[in-house]
Amino acid sequence: MKTSTKLFLPVRAALLASLLAATIPLHAQTGDSYLPAGEPDAIAILAPPPLPGSPEQAAELDEVRAVYHAASSNDVAAAYSEKKFSIFNFTPAIGDFFQPGKFPKTEAFFARVQKQAASVTDGAKDFYKRPRPYTVDPTLANGKLEKSFGYPSGHSTESMVLALVLAEVFPERQEAIIDEARSIGWHRVEIARHYPTDIYAGRVLARAIVREFKASPAFQHDFAEVKAELAQAHTDVAPPGTALPVAEKR
Repeated sequence: MKTSTKLFLPVRAALLASLLAATIPLHAQTGDSYLPAGEPDAIAILAPPPLPGSPEQAAELDEVRAVYHAASSNDVAAAYSEKKFSIFNFTPAIGDFFQPGKFPKTEAFFARVQKQAASVTDGAKDFYKRPRPYTVDPTLANGKLEKSFGYPSGHSTESMVLALVLAEVFPERQEAIIDEARSIGWHRVEIARHYPTDIYAGRVLARAIVREFKASPAFQHDFAEVKAELAQAHTDVAPPGTALPVAEKR
């Protein structure tokens, strides 16, 4: 009898392990990353930035100076406030119901998405090693300065990644959501943290990152849970069949 019990234990353990695996979210089974190793390849996707000392670089630095000096106090304040940002920077574009602390799955999912987008961007920054505008022209230095390189812009990449994914949850607000991401990126030029080409490169890279996300079964699994959570919130705050109001553009 003891022998048969010993023989049964490995079978029972295997059965329990398989049942447990079936209940674990996909992202936990495959690791935290929704992106395959080395993808997207930012170096293959992005053209190199203007060369130091080139006429193109000089012209772009002049553009940064012009934008920096023309920036309004409101835009500068917004840029400083966006040093750290999240999906809730998009609340004005989505609606007042979209607040921190109310959507745990949504917050966790988008924090993971943003972190992975940042990792891709950081790799490209370290490859291109483009100095920021205020490094080239110290008269542009203001506030607490970053020590990292500038191409492509992390703010531009990450905000556009968030926007492109959020726009699939709220397609009727796509334009306002994308506009918010564009503003977050452009504010970085207004405080001389980036050149315009840093911002544009970030937008291109963001689309490549989102394409890779969409190819991930783990991403699709978790995104479905996010959409269900937000759909339930909509049901709780509005009568059935009521469309979420379109926020006014800022």
